[in-house]
Amino acid sequence: MSTADLRQSAAASHLQRGITLRGAISANVLNMVGIGPFLTIPLVLADMGGPQAMLGWILGAAISLCDGLVWAELGSAMPRSGGPYYYLLEAFGPHRMGRLVSFLFLWQAMLIGPLSIASGAVGFSQYARYLVPSLHGTQMEWLAAAVCVANMALLMRNIRSINGLSVMIAVIVLGTTAWIAVSGMLHFHPAMAFDFPRNSLSLSTGFFAGLGSATLVAVYDYGGYYNVCLVGEEVENPRKTIPRSILIAIALVAVLYLLMNVSILGVIPWRAAMHSRAIASLFIEHLYGTTGGNIVTVLILIATFGSVFAVLLGYSRIPYAAACEGRFFSIFARLHPRGQYPVVAVVVMGVLSSLACVLSLSELITTLIVVQTLLQFMGQCVAVILLRRRARKDPDCFRMPLFPLPALIALAGWSYIVVSSGVKYMLIALILLSLGIAGFLLHSRLVKEWPFKTI
Repeated sequence: MSTADLRQSAAASHLQRGITLRGAISANVLNMVGIGPFLTIPLVLADMGGPQAMLGWILGAAISLCDGLVWAELGSAMPRSGGPYYYLLEAFGPHRMGRLVSFLFLWQAMLIGPLSIASGAVGFSQYARYLVPSLHGTQMEWLAAAVCVANMALLMRNIRSINGLSVMIAVIVLGTTAWIAVSGMLHFHPAMAFDFPRNSLSLSTGFFAGLGSATLVAVYDYGGYYNVCLVGEEVENPRKTIPRSILIAIALVAVLYLLMNVSILGVIPWRAAMHSRAIASLFIEHLYGTTGGNIVTVLILIATFGSVFAVLLGYSRIPYAAACEGRFFSIFARLHPRGQYPVVAVVVMGVLSSLACVLSLSELITTLIVVQTLLQFMGQCVAVILLRRRARKDPDCFRMPLFPLPALIALAGWSYIVVSSGVKYMLIALILLSLGIAGFLLHSRLVKEWPFKTI
């Protein structure tokens, strides 16, 4: 099918606008509050070596808020499914460099998308061991893969039914984190929560290295506030709904995370917490016994399942959007005739994510953040500045306050995280970047487009 025919077909068969503000906030929150914080609190404590790990959560929230303003402005200006693909294409020039940058986003999305989805599923299987201690090895991998397949099946339906399901699961997610936070406050011991080791706040090289590692894990947990931008064409009143849902989700989850962390540290000594593999279950078990621990574990598993659902929803729209523009295999633009969802994209992302469940969680988190930062997040901070200079002021579009300061702060924060990750992960990201550029040049040569054809 030619590009012209593909665009005509896509125009004739629209995605339905069925995601309300509540649904958009729910989708973002589901993406943010999955298994992440329930597994990574011990990792952050270990990185910083004490309750000063809270600084990592605070810095992560600040970077996420500034980056959220970048997403809010871009999403409001271009509310299209596959959002970042269009942001980068338009900002860097749709006929020249924008093609390369947007291709690299698509390249990393097809690699990182399944890994991001799988990280939630792998976390699900690891937390399930609290309920079924006999789970091990390949059993956990099969369980994680089953979570991916089940969510793929749930997404093969009309977006309006998905909107309601997202809201329902988000209520469970928020209720669980609120239960943990409130329980901790009722049994809070300040001396335990703020038991800082000697010289733990001295501004040494080790302090900043640990803070960088802790912040990387924190932004992984905050990640997902932009999920609504990936399904922009399915959002009602998107120019207002998208920015509102992003900023509300970040504020809501940041407060919950901080309360939850302080609450846990005020009940469980940090030296014990940093070695726990199911810290939330241990926390509730300490307060309410084994039954309480089992109940919170079930709720966390529901939250994790919902997070996988939200991430798969967002990433499945990226190849669809690129295919509609003729920049990816045309089969990915195919919509289900009745459900009007991108059926091929959902199935492919679901299958690839299930295969990725053989990977470990800890290495996965760092690789995800570093690769996404170099191939997407940093580019978007530049993109919003370029687009603001060229765009006419639209009263219906969101414009970040104090422009361009939030974008510059986010860019500096992402740079700090990448440098703190270490040479290994930077090399992985650079190798993937080089392979992506090679793939773009090969594709461009085959179809005789820029830079092999003068525009």
